[in-house]
Amino acid sequence: MEIFPAIDLKEGYVVRLSKGDMNSAKIYSKNPSDEAKKFEDFGAKWLHIVDLDGAFAGRSINYRVIEEIVKSTNLKIQVGGGIRDEKAIKFYENLGVDRFILGSTALNNPELTKQLAKIYKIAVGIDAKNGFVAAHGWAKQSKVLAFDLAAIYKDSEVDAIICTDINKDGMLGGVNFDFTKEIALKSGKKTIASGGVSSIDDIVKAKQIDEIYGVIVGKAYYEGKINLEKAFKLS
Repeated sequence: MEIFPAIDLKEGYVVRLSKGDMNSAKIYSKNPSDEAKKFEDFGAKWLHIVDLDGAFAGRSINYRVIEEIVKSTNLKIQVGGGIRDEKAIKFYENLGVDRFILGSTALNNPELTKQLAKIYKIAVGIDAKNGFVAAHGWAKQSKVLAFDLAAIYKDSEVDAIICTDINKDGMLGGVNFDFTKEIALKSGKKTIASGGVSSIDDIVKAKQIDEIYGVIVGKAYYEGKINLEKAFKLS
């Protein structure tokens, strides 16, 4: 199982939100590259980056910070937030990003997403609130059920699904494993759990569920609730 340390970027800083509310942003570091290097030292192979400003703007905002992280580490990097078309994917590909997370586009244009997945390593981000998919930085809630969206990508070449229970995100209340497992079963894709990791016990539990390919760890690390170096030895 893969552990993905998370760096959420707002105005160039590492922040964490509660339930996706931008007004709840708490700054944890003013030097994202330093955080990325720490994760690499701990044993991380992957880094999960979200351009929060980009998610709302619909275009890359914090790309210079992301480029610096790419240049200063050997980590594989997946990026989400504002990637809406092939031009944005190519832009990030040229920066050295390995996997590209499509959320709003995956919801609004599944056919385009499937076509892009034939060319690039695409992860579909399924972020749900009360079972329904939210998009555009979680500011808009659709009428599409998360499980229905997952099923659309079952026979596609999408590389992975990243699913978030928004009610859990940033709350340190534990991962919604049932939701994650069902997304994996509906999509048939390797599925990454996001939102709610509260302790190393969540990592241990995730390892015991065959359908879960990875777990994203954010606030629990920044708040000192989880020892990532120890967690990587478990994974």
